[in-house]
This record gives sequence, structure tokens and C-alpha cells, in this order.
Amino acid sequence: QVQLVESGGGLVQTGGSLRLSCATSGSIFSINDMAWYRQAPGKQRELVAAITKGGITNYADSVKGRFTISRDNAKNTVYLQMNSLKPEDTAVYYCNADVVARTYRGRSWGQGTQVTVSS
Repeated sequence: QVQLVESGGGLVQTGGSLRLSCATSGSIFSINDMAWYRQAPGKQRELVAAITKGGITNYADSVKGRFTISRDNAKNTVYLQMNSLKPEDTAVYYCNADVVARTYRGRSWGQGTQVTVSS
């Protein structure tokens, strides 16, 4: 069974920074794309940033220049460094990964971590 566990969320003031981590576990052979999504109250889940296994990144326009996604392929872990945070960044942030495991192949989701930015 594959599990993704996010950590690093919390409450921060406008302009502050947070670093999210997503650790994976299970009988994983490889992970292709990894990504961070977020969902604010009353809104649809949206892609924040994505990274390929080779390190090619993609960002939502709203976070470009402020957020940085990275990954450690040896640890099957993905990170999201969030700087210059704004109140509109407040949301539950979810990790997503395209996983090839012993008993599963496909996209998996973490349980989410809350990020709250106060004004």
C-alpha cells in the first residue's frame, strides 16, 4: 500500500515562509511526476506546482516567483518552499504523485496539510 504524508503546514503572517514536505512509503519501485495541489474553502482543488522525475518544474501563475518545488528521488520525497505568502494562499495543500509500486500503479494523494496566512 502506498502512502503520502504531508507535513510543514501551519499559521504564518503575510510575507512569511513555510516549507512543506511530502514523504512516501510502501513498496514503491519508482515515482514519475510529483505535484502539490491546494484547495481553499468553497473553491476547486487547483494545481500549485509540479515536477518531473528529471526535475522539470511547472507553476501556477499565482505562485510563480514565490514558491519552489523540489524533490529528492533517493528519498521519494517532494518539497514546496513557499515564500512571500499571501492571505490568498490559505488552503489545504495536498501532495500528489504518479507511483509505480509492487501492488499499485497510478496517482496517489496525501491527506493534506493546512496552510493559513494571516493578514
